[in-house]
Amino acid sequence: MAAKTLDTPKGHQILNDYLATRSYVNGFTPTGADANVFDNLTKAPGTNTPHALRWYNHIKSYSADERKKFPGDKNIPSALTSGAPAGKPAAAPAKAQPATQAAPADDDDDVDLFGSDEEDDEAAKIREERLKAYAEKKSTKPTVIAKSSIVLDVKPWDDETDMKEMEKSVRSIAMDGLLWGASKLVPVGYGINKLQIGCVVEDDKVSVDALTEEIQAFEDYVQSVDIAAFNKI
Repeated sequence: MAAKTLDTPKGHQILNDYLATRSYVNGFTPTGADANVFDNLTKAPGTNTPHALRWYNHIKSYSADERKKFPGDKNIPSALTSGAPAGKPAAAPAKAQPATQAAPADDDDDVDLFGSDEEDDEAAKIREERLKAYAEKKSTKPTVIAKSSIVLDVKPWDDETDMKEMEKSVRSIAMDGLLWGASKLVPVGYGINKLQIGCVVEDDKVSVDALTEEIQAFEDYVQSVDIAAFNKI
């Protein structure tokens, strides 16, 4: 299956199965491979492929400029492109340019910050113009949004707690900068399960303490909330 056929119902299902046990295409943080797969999709996967849809919404939360800066290998794993010829790398974004060609656009070495005492007025004027252009270029660079990936353990009162309603209540919490992810039930003993649910938050917009308080406010279902994992993205 070539990379372009990822944008089909069959491709969505293969991607969903692949992401059932993974947060990202490669590793534990977004990489160039995630951006490459995302660029091969013209629409979001359906609700019948929840893992692929969760991943799609998460990658979509990044801007196009942020996705271009994802680190790591951009090649799509062969598990997602098993029909591609052996040894042929998966498609990379069409506009990708070699690092050696991009360097001149961000080359700061031309700026002479320490002019000679003997420079004439024309040289001083050129230097000032370059300093001004350099400052303007730096000021227009986009700010990277700090995000965190969090896994929460939401514990019920007992084995009679309606876990589906508990999860429905948790997911009903909506905050600017909050994106809910995959979830599962984890046995804790005596027939009791806890809800383990992931989310991604923008650090400047969402307080983890405020989020846990919102969840604990569902007192009919929730006994307590613990942070199982916390990673900066």
